[in-house]
Amino acid sequence: MTIPLLNASGCLDPLAAPDVARSLDVVVTKTITPLPRAGNPPVRIAETEHGMLNSIGLQGPGIDAFARESLQRLAELGVPVWVSVGGFSADDYARCCARLDGDDRIAAIELNLSCPNVEEAPETAAELVAAARRATSKTLYAKLSPAQWDIAESARAVVAAGADGLSLVNTLRGLALDPVTLRPRLARGAGGYSGPGLRPVALACVHACAEAVDVPIVGMGGVFSGRDAVELAAVGASAVALGTVLFADPLAPARIRAEMEPEVAALGSEGLPGNRARLLSI
Repeated sequence: MTIPLLNASGCLDPLAAPDVARSLDVVVTKTITPLPRAGNPPVRIAETEHGMLNSIGLQGPGIDAFARESLQRLAELGVPVWVSVGGFSADDYARCCARLDGDDRIAAIELNLSCPNVEEAPETAAELVAAARRATSKTLYAKLSPAQWDIAESARAVVAAGADGLSLVNTLRGLALDPVTLRPRLARGAGGYSGPGLRPVALACVHACAEAVDVPIVGMGGVFSGRDAVELAAVGASAVALGTVLFADPLAPARIRAEMEPEVAALGSEGLPGNRARLLSI
């Protein structure tokens, strides 16, 4: 039994690093919005003691330019492609999904429902999923924020609205200060925190959602080793996404896959309940 590996959205440019992309089981794009976005002003990335902060702000070319200029090149990598989409209203999500519907080059759509670096849509996560579901027949994964008291209830709501799977978790809002000025290091102030410190949060969220809904779950958050990946699978993840580790170690997918093999063999299938559900669209 193997645990599929993906990249977390925004943590890999597969066209700039095609060999890294081909070492994964699925490639997930950076979040695409309906219109082009310049993103947030610099400074947009800051390292912390136990991870990193980012405040990119969904920089991107917009859905039409992406579909016209990048999608075919991504398909030629020979790895299933998931497109991450985002926006600022239900109409934005629906527009992106409608633009991608019926395109055989896309295996699934991941709905970024929880970016901490932009203004949120006024609708609930379930309403955003419902709008996307009406716009496409593609497989939909809902990416949820860990910054909520009852993530299991949110999971039940988005699955009821039409999500086929979950991506858990997005970054948490965090702040880092300059050691001399004691002013925020990111231009926008706070940013999305990722890295090893997020791992216990991710484990708790995957565990809670796996108990609440019967859909495939992509677990992510602070995965730096094969053992980290196996632990996410043990609490219910059907697959694991690599994020911050790819910035420091682009060859991490091969290393982590090799480290997982003896861990999985020792546990056996009964030790990995999440992998009884096949990851959709692989």
